[in-house]
Amino acid sequence: MEAKLIESREIAPDVRHFLFETSEPFTFVPGQFLSIQQAFDDKKITRAYSIASEPLNTNRFELCLDLVKEGRISPRLFAMQPGDAIEIKPPMGMFVLKTPPRDSLLIATGTGIAPFRSMLRAHAHDPARQFTLLFGARHEHDLLYRAEFEQMERLRFLPTLSRPGESWSGRRGYVQEHLNEAIGERRDMDVFLCGMKEMVDQVRSMLKEKGFDRKQVLFEKYD
Repeated sequence: MEAKLIESREIAPDVRHFLFETSEPFTFVPGQFLSIQQAFDDKKITRAYSIASEPLNTNRFELCLDLVKEGRISPRLFAMQPGDAIEIKPPMGMFVLKTPPRDSLLIATGTGIAPFRSMLRAHAHDPARQFTLLFGARHEHDLLYRAEFEQMERLRFLPTLSRPGESWSGRRGYVQEHLNEAIGERRDMDVFLCGMKEMVDQVRSMLKEKGFDRKQVLFEKYD
């Protein structure tokens, strides 16, 4: 399947938000990912990226990517101009909200926020669910989509910075340090984790110690 770039914009240093459109029907469930293929030396390289937009019954989708300067795919994507096209595989993945609805804690670092933006834009208004988003970044300008999350009335948004500036008056440190605040006394919610491997592994271990069943914890991690 081919996807044409409509527009892209920088949303943080070395992080871009991309809008693509396909010529074929494009459907997905919030939280799923798609794969992008590029040819290198007569071989196809495939990379998976979470979709950052909610389904809108159109052929458009959005991605949030950071630039891996030594990588194969992201430098090409960052160099794309509107009208350029890429080859993609249809969305897939089971990192999605459960049915029937359950209250959920979403924990992300960096561009791991992408699938949660998709979920929240699609479901945060649902009165049958309560969402808490614990989002960790290095600097204040790395809090991707911060304004959107702050405007979601039904979302409990807990940002934290590991390298805050002097003017930052919010939470400091890593998401692991604020897990107790995010959970409280509850053990009846689902927890979704997306981000660096070290964070995901540590939080999973902490949740197990707190009595969460492994079926309550869904995760995606990357190096």
